[in-house]
Amino acid sequence: MEFAELIKTPRVDGVVLRRPFLPTVEGTLCLTGHHLILSSRQDNTEELWLLHANIDAIEKRFVGSLGTIIVKCKDLRVIQLDIPGMEECLNIASSIEVLSTLDSVSLMYPLFYRPMFQVIEDGWKSFLPEDAFKDLESMTEEWRLSDVNKDYSVCSSYPPLVAVPKDVDDDTLRKAAAFRHGGRFPVLSYYHKKNGMVMMRSGQPLTGTNGRRCKEDEKLINATLRAGKRGYIIDTRTVSVAQQAKARGGGFESEANYPQWRRIHKAIERSSILQESLIKLVEACNDQSHSMDRWLSKLEASNWQTHVKEILTSACLAAQCIDREGASVLVHGTEGTDSTLQVTSLAQIILDPACRTIQGFQALVEREWLQAGHPFQQRCSQSAYSNSKPRCEAPVFLLFLDCVWQILRQFPCSFQFSQHFLVLLFEHTYASQFGTFMGNSASERSKLNLSQKTVSLWSWVNRPQEVERLSNPLYEANCLVIWPSVAPQSLLLWEGVFLRWKRSSRCLDEAYDEMVHIIQYNKELQNKVNNLRRQLAQLETEEAGEKED
Repeated sequence: MEFAELIKTPRVDGVVLRRPFLPTVEGTLCLTGHHLILSSRQDNTEELWLLHANIDAIEKRFVGSLGTIIVKCKDLRVIQLDIPGMEECLNIASSIEVLSTLDSVSLMYPLFYRPMFQVIEDGWKSFLPEDAFKDLESMTEEWRLSDVNKDYSVCSSYPPLVAVPKDVDDDTLRKAAAFRHGGRFPVLSYYHKKNGMVMMRSGQPLTGTNGRRCKEDEKLINATLRAGKRGYIIDTRTVSVAQQAKARGGGFESEANYPQWRRIHKAIERSSILQESLIKLVEACNDQSHSMDRWLSKLEASNWQTHVKEILTSACLAAQCIDREGASVLVHGTEGTDSTLQVTSLAQIILDPACRTIQGFQALVEREWLQAGHPFQQRCSQSAYSNSKPRCEAPVFLLFLDCVWQILRQFPCSFQFSQHFLVLLFEHTYASQFGTFMGNSASERSKLNLSQKTVSLWSWVNRPQEVERLSNPLYEANCLVIWPSVAPQSLLLWEGVFLRWKRSSRCLDEAYDEMVHIIQYNKELQNKVNNLRRQLAQLETEEAGEKED
């Protein structure tokens, strides 16, 4: 199939672009296979380049011969195109609807994109499991890197290499995998250098109604416990949901079979609930009634902040078990690809200062989300505006980023990156020219040969000029564990995403930039004062030495 077959009208003149709080622009609208482009001959006017993949929904309106298309984007932008001529408007609208819903991987833009920048670092090779394991080897000899999944036959959603206890052989891993949902046997997620405790993640055990057990699984997770130590299993489901799972062949670890482990249920909502919550939240943020009571009521009814609190609370619990209780932790829900990853990755943000750097956070996303099998393509195929019924869509990763922003806001000097980095990741998970978030697992990305056919987002991010743009000027390395507050008054709406296209948010961004500028200026001034003091002290020392002579 050729893109030209899907484009009924490739070009229309005299189109007017309207965006909130920005001047209107008149120009020529062009449709290509991957972009909607509005070009204006006016000097100093920003052109519109919009990926079709970023379009969530469109609406059509007509007044006489003038047609209007409302384009609602996955990054939550809403733009308006006024198109002269009813036929042209209908043709443009129908072409956009088709081009924005193509689900053939072979037609996706990252496979066609050629970078206009020099690729200094190949992001596909930046965060390999074997490189991460070298750091682990420098801290402990209790773990090994297993290639039991080298052909993805043991677990289709795991990477080829996984870290497991040194005393557990591959045959034991295969049998443990058969006992876990989707073959997701317990693997190392994080090693806490301070006390040697670990965090693992997995899918639910397949105990079923008859209470089936697996001695290899018990051996595997007990191998992570040091002598005299106990562990905690954090199940991200309610007790009732976990009980219901037994009727479908799933279940949870019986305390009789895992006597050294205490099971704790910390409920995090499932994906379908989260998608409904996002839709309600965005609807509340777009409410034009200007009634504060109504807005707050709709915001609360979305339950978005409740989900943020649930996830942060669970992550804090995991971190507390490791750092303060001196215990190892196993985290799982049902599949181990959504709420499990939210908890394990946020716990690492709390515990590990390396994860709060730009490079470290990339490594975390790569390790705990991309290589750990979060189904990005399914979860992010729709955003908050789509009219089609959600299938597997859910803002799981967006919720994680929101939680990171909450911690960043409470500890503004402890993160090397600013919220701009988090917003960038949000945008690229839903629509991107890079291949990083394509597919649903490492296995799918390998079959598509994306490392050869596409450019990695990390190649773009790690250019010096981009690192500087995404850096937090307030950053001062903090080697301590940071404990975020989950009190309702401490958790705010992430305006940088949900109100980004509103005037109030723009004003806040400008105020923040001004504040950062002042702080930077004060720092520079303080550095100059300190240098002058050092020079003065040196002169005084030299003068004193001359007098003695």
